[in-house]
Amino acid sequence: MSESQPAPALPAPDTAAAAELWQAYMAAHPHAAAAAPEYTVEYFGDSPALAEELLALVISGRKRATAELVSEFLHRDDRLPRIGSHWIACDSIGAPRIVIRSTEFRVGPSTSVDAAFAFDEGEDDRTLESWVREHRAYWSRVCAARGAVWDPAEDVVFERFSVVWPPEVADDIGSAPGSALNHASVAATAPGT
Repeated sequence: MSESQPAPALPAPDTAAAAELWQAYMAAHPHAAAAAPEYTVEYFGDSPALAEELLALVISGRKRATAELVSEFLHRDDRLPRIGSHWIACDSIGAPRIVIRSTEFRVGPSTSVDAAFAFDEGEDDRTLESWVREHRAYWSRVCAARGAVWDPAEDVVFERFSVVWPPEVADDIGSAPGSALNHASVAATAPGT
């Protein structure tokens, strides 16, 4: 994650294909979709390589948490996620791959992260030390890309999620379906809601 140079641009997500993925999820899980009918279409990370790396960790089941600066949401005019909200994660070419649902959410400074959250993010060696190092580099880079300077006191969205669709990679939907976020978000609402 600690690329120091500006990341290559990610393409626009394929929102038509994302709507098809969402429709399939809605058909299979109408109550969960009706409880939170809005969804976003996003990438993990800020580069094609990072989007692929982090998506692979999610699909493998290793990554079930994510963290993003509140200022990044504000910069994109996005709302903060909420418990039960959904997002569709794309691969590096903008193809939607999975539907995620938020299961836990809090806002606090980056210094409030703990070892359990760092482990649940599933990145690098899963330690708190690597989490701090890699996120410091990442947030410095994304802030610089929008002409800002990262401040460690900035609020961070700490989010845990589960994968709810497609069935071949979904977590146990009977327990706690989940969500997540990070870069290039496109807000959407399911048709007819």
